[in-house]
Amino acid sequence: MSFTLPPLPYAYDALQPYMSKETLEYHHDKHHNAYVTAGNSLLKDSGLEGKSLEEIVRGSFGKNAPLFNNAGQHYNHLHFWKWMKPNGGGAKIPGAVEKAIIDGIGSIDKMKEDFIAAGVGQFGSGWAWLVVKDGKVSVMKTPNGENPLVHGATPILGCDVWEHSYYIDYRNRRADYVKAFLDHLVNWDYVEEMFQATR
Repeated sequence: MSFTLPPLPYAYDALQPYMSKETLEYHHDKHHNAYVTAGNSLLKDSGLEGKSLEEIVRGSFGKNAPLFNNAGQHYNHLHFWKWMKPNGGGAKIPGAVEKAIIDGIGSIDKMKEDFIAAGVGQFGSGWAWLVVKDGKVSVMKTPNGENPLVHGATPILGCDVWEHSYYIDYRNRRADYVKAFLDHLVNWDYVEEMFQATR
């Protein structure tokens, strides 16, 4: 398979004021597009041509760092755009996901607290995640373009904490960005869809 850049599922200004048009233009059109372009080039003669994106991510981890970095970031961003929507976030969480979060983490408030801590505590670039591993929901973080797939977990929600994801809007206030992501941007219906696919 080759990597392609999908259009955003909403207008560039649809997530304002929590994520600006300028941020989305840079992040989607420049950064994500760069991962797609580099990933396609690196995929040639890698031995992973024709595999699914998930197989490419897992297959290149620890073996082909340049391909892994770009394929991983392509995977992460394909979902990141769908994990957000206008007027998202808050406490309107579908029942199955809500129950799984409470069973795995203790409460929705504890999940949000742990998720923000993971995003803020990730030194340098990386991601904060809500994942399913061994049938249980938990929070984790990964550096750079790494994702939970290579740690035996399936991501159901991820927040990009690379500076290009928030610096235009929040400068160095990463905690405020992650909190705004949870409170105002998360598309819980897509989280539910990804959660159901793990069952």
